[in-house]
Amino acid sequence: MKTIALTFALFATFANLVAGSPDSVQTAEGVLKITPVTHGSLMLKFKGKVIHIDPWGRGDYTGLPKADLILITDIHGDHLDPAQVQKLKKSGTQIVTPQAVAQTVTEAVVLHNGQKKTVAGLGIEAVAMYNHKRGPSPGNLYHDKGRGNGYVLTLGGKRVYISGDTACIPEMKALTDIDIAFVTMNLPYTMPPEEAAECVAAFKPKIVYPYHYRGSDLNVFTRALESHPDIEVRIRDWY
Repeated sequence: MKTIALTFALFATFANLVAGSPDSVQTAEGVLKITPVTHGSLMLKFKGKVIHIDPWGRGDYTGLPKADLILITDIHGDHLDPAQVQKLKKSGTQIVTPQAVAQTVTEAVVLHNGQKKTVAGLGIEAVAMYNHKRGPSPGNLYHDKGRGNGYVLTLGGKRVYISGDTACIPEMKALTDIDIAFVTMNLPYTMPPEEAAECVAAFKPKIVYPYHYRGSDLNVFTRALESHPDIEVRIRDWY
């Protein structure tokens, strides 16, 4: 198993080998497969079900299966792409979104921050995601509290957290028993790597994937977590 002590340079050596290829994580009910797609988009496969998160048409979906479940975090175009959602839908596909997204994806199951629901046979919890200081102008934030959702999925006893676009907020720090986390880091819309590392160090996932990191220095993130060898950082090429 790779440890946090491995440098980003070593991870980068293998990045092209793993880009777009699934990672496998063993759960109590079989293997969970994780496929990076692009930026904030990824695919999970578990017990024959396909879960697409924030599908975006700029990613390469060639050969990827259609969705049993689609999760959308926010209204921004790199998260809400109705055309790509339509391409991934099939008969029986279920979609989970916050209320703001459901104005566009009208067939969605709506979850508000803090709500839990079983959808497509999977346990889903909506978690807050927001900025508390960064925005395009004074008094305006890129992501208002309550508008978007992060998500925690329970898959074979593993708790999988997808942060969505967020700063290091109290709700993230308060997460417990997270096995796998996908954490955003890029400015100006979310947070810098050192802030992301601060939050990760607080809630201590067993595995963390930086994603949505365009333009960020991932060396800063990995170095900031070197004192937490119980947290495995997995660097993958999302671009």
